[in-house]
Amino acid sequence: MHILIKLLQMFLTLPGMTRLLTQVLLVALLTLTAVDWVGTQNVIVQDNVLLITLDGARVEEMFGGLDLEILRSSLRPGQKVEDSPAYRRFWADSAKARREKLLPFFWKTLMVEHGSIAGNSAAGSSVRLANGHRFSYPGYAEILLGETHDAAIKSNDPVRNPFTTVLEVLRERLAVPAEKVATVASWAHFNAIVEHTEGATFVNAGQEAFGAGRTHEMLNNLQVQTSTPWSDMRYDSFTFRIAMTQLASSRPRVFYLALGETDDWAHDGRYDRVLEAYARSDDYLAELWRWLQAQSEYKGRTHLIIATDHGRGRTTKDWRDHGATVEGAQDVWIAFVSPSMSRRGEWASHAPLSNNQIAATVARWMSVDWNQIRPGAGKPIQMD
Repeated sequence: MHILIKLLQMFLTLPGMTRLLTQVLLVALLTLTAVDWVGTQNVIVQDNVLLITLDGARVEEMFGGLDLEILRSSLRPGQKVEDSPAYRRFWADSAKARREKLLPFFWKTLMVEHGSIAGNSAAGSSVRLANGHRFSYPGYAEILLGETHDAAIKSNDPVRNPFTTVLEVLRERLAVPAEKVATVASWAHFNAIVEHTEGATFVNAGQEAFGAGRTHEMLNNLQVQTSTPWSDMRYDSFTFRIAMTQLASSRPRVFYLALGETDDWAHDGRYDRVLEAYARSDDYLAELWRWLQAQSEYKGRTHLIIATDHGRGRTTKDWRDHGATVEGAQDVWIAFVSPSMSRRGEWASHAPLSNNQIAATVARWMSVDWNQIRPGAGKPIQMD
């Protein structure tokens, strides 16, 4: 504005035609400036939400890193635990040091500078499942519905969700195209889990082909050619690359990234691979966070929830498993990274939380009252 004042002062000293031409230019300049100012005032700052899940990720590893007894029990007969690559890479003398070795970005950057996590019983923090089944489909349904339906959702069969999920409602309330509410998942069954109405949102899961174009074709070919030990899963590395491509191309307002290897390698008894899956997931979080901070529409206006669908057994005999009869499978954790939350680090000495509160929390971040839609759902988690 001070530049315009100086121009006006110059204008008053100019003679004749020069003064007339300058007048025309000044009027045009003032008009453009006014339009630009009004446009700036009308810009809507839009919030975004990212939900990230690590399937079957135990509280023991999240808060304590490598579990030495479980690692020892998974080795070949006669193999010394100190000689295993997993021990050399992830072992440390304290729980804090071990978890920082396993998840360095999560613990030393994300939870220190940007967010908080609940679920460490040693700190007086509890997060539990509300559903009684304690396995994946009921666990994800609890997250996406905010309530349990143990009689209706009682297996991992890829049957379409009988209830409308928070993702579908957010797409409707935001009045955005399907690709603006997107899910990219390693487990193929997410095609059924995240939507009651097929096609209501964007979903890419399992070894499903992803889009067209040279980059997409390469990802599609590689994920099919690189077979996994599991018929309904793809490796998390492909899921993450597809997720980043979808984020960059479609710029969704609501995005769900569902990783799976922390569960699948555990079922196979490969504790070394479980630890590697945690470490890779941490790398993905770091890359995703850096990308978000470099995007004007995401930086400072994106809320993250990171969670798991269920826990696992606590001992060397049952750590591979989960389910209604497995003690420890009900214990989970939730991490928050949000511009509206000032809490940092670990939650301590608070009222118990539940996964059935995630849907209402996600909805509230997007200015939707989930409890008005589903009165029986868990309440939004208090931000501070």
